[in-house]
Amino acid sequence: MTPEQTGTAERLRALLDGEPVTRETSMFGTRAFMVSEKLAVCVQKDGGLLVHIEPERYDELVEQGAEQAEMGAGRSMGPGWVTVSAESIAGEDRLRFWVAAALEYNRILTGRAA
Repeated sequence: MTPEQTGTAERLRALLDGEPVTRETSMFGTRAFMVSEKLAVCVQKDGGLLVHIEPERYDELVEQGAEQAEMGAGRSMGPGWVTVSAESIAGEDRLRFWVAAALEYNRILTGRAA
């Protein structure tokens, strides 16, 4: 992992502590964090995030500083995937906001109560 990934991954581990069945794996050139066996959030090489969100919240969350995620140049991953720059998550409140959005959708996918 890059130093940027390592720093963000450490912050994510602290926020995900206590979530059920959390594991990390390499995926899409990122460090992926799985919760209840579903991908929730990934740390990109630059320390930014790839966040799996509820597609219905896409427009709202893009207004919060996210961008449409791409799997390679010009290949959209769809409205359930956004990227958030490392600069946008420099503060703990902003990182917590994006982790909460990911976990909200993760709970829908896994049928877990909030």
